[in-house]
Amino acid sequence: MPRRQRFDTSVPAVLVRLDRNPFHHGTLGAARSLGRAGIPVHAVIESSTSPVARSRHLRSVRVRPGTDSAAELASLLTRVADEITDDPSHPVLAVPLDDVSALALARRRSSLAPRLLLPEQTEEQLLKVADKAELAETCAGLGLPHPRTELPEDADEAAAMAWSLGLPVVAKWSRPWLLPAGGGLRSTSIVRSPAEVRELYARTPEAGSRLLLQELLPAGRDLDWFFHGYVDSTGRCAPGATGRKERSWPDGAGLTASGRWTVNPTVERTARDLLDALGYRGVCDLDFRLNRATGAYHLLDFNPRPGAQFRLFTDPDGLDVVRALHLDLTGRPVPPHSPVYGRRFLVENYAALSLLASPRRRYAPEPGAGRGRTECAWFAADDPAPALAMGGAWLAHLLRKALAALRRALASRRTPPAVTAAAPPARTSVDQLTPR
Repeated sequence: MPRRQRFDTSVPAVLVRLDRNPFHHGTLGAARSLGRAGIPVHAVIESSTSPVARSRHLRSVRVRPGTDSAAELASLLTRVADEITDDPSHPVLAVPLDDVSALALARRRSSLAPRLLLPEQTEEQLLKVADKAELAETCAGLGLPHPRTELPEDADEAAAMAWSLGLPVVAKWSRPWLLPAGGGLRSTSIVRSPAEVRELYARTPEAGSRLLLQELLPAGRDLDWFFHGYVDSTGRCAPGATGRKERSWPDGAGLTASGRWTVNPTVERTARDLLDALGYRGVCDLDFRLNRATGAYHLLDFNPRPGAQFRLFTDPDGLDVVRALHLDLTGRPVPPHSPVYGRRFLVENYAALSLLASPRRRYAPEPGAGRGRTECAWFAADDPAPALAMGGAWLAHLLRKALAALRRALASRRTPPAVTAAAPPARTSVDQLTPR
């Protein structure tokens, strides 16, 4: 390879994820990316039995702390650094892979440096984009297109605002990382009636953050785009690229199940201008949707860490945003990105659900872009064990969801009609089979 990156392989990396999702393919992508470069990779995740833990590119796995406390995480990472290096002054790269981890590490950055290498970020800077309500204010202040957003103060106001925005509307919790595990609350949902809005608002104390309502921009082919980039310590965003969602789960409003590296100068320019305006440093993942009525690309989300599909943007020399992070923070130059338009990334489990939900939807690469190669999120010829483990865990997960839905349906049929008049029997649907 003509531009082979020169990594400091004496600096190990610790992948950090506090959420409890065993199907987070971005963690596996980071392990493979750094591991294939010869960098020792360790992980702090939800369980030592996670499918990700089966990767041959992981040297060790530690179970995340019992709480999301930044102090607990900092203490654990300090112990991990001591265990995986012989010299207590030797640096270790920390790679947060979810919002709560990124915020926790930014909060403790000054106390962790220089033992742990992290981008120059503060918690306040990250909250400007990670908090959905603050992101709306940030976009308004910069004149950046963003869906109309309302922040209700009570249930009645929430219902009125939803009606004013035009039902159905998008409901989001401003800080989704505070949602309780197993509570049944989704970070984002589509509500179709004032009654649904009131019911959701009533769960604000449980959710732990404010409920915001947004105008629903119509979904459709070629409307959903994303930008992934890495801004180095000098403010230069060398690796940065745009991709188009071909399939998502849930369909039209969820994570990328299939995406393709596709040039979009407008989205790229908007993303880079925003990063400059914010003085942002580190890895980022931005989601956009085109409003056909106005021709403007609206920023929907800004994730201050690697997006789960970051491996889509891997150039011919193997450079991606996670490798760029390691190069930069170890004092190595980050070479420019070489585009591979047409390259595709497929998340097998979610793509299967998307196909079941909308089997007729088809997408093609841009004319002249070439088809490129497809990288799978889970299967890799040099690292097959995670895919096998994921397959078994995924089938068990779907079975548990189906049985729970069946039990709810049977229970509703046994309930006297007078009690169930306002609550129709639950039905099993494909969208109920997605982990929350």
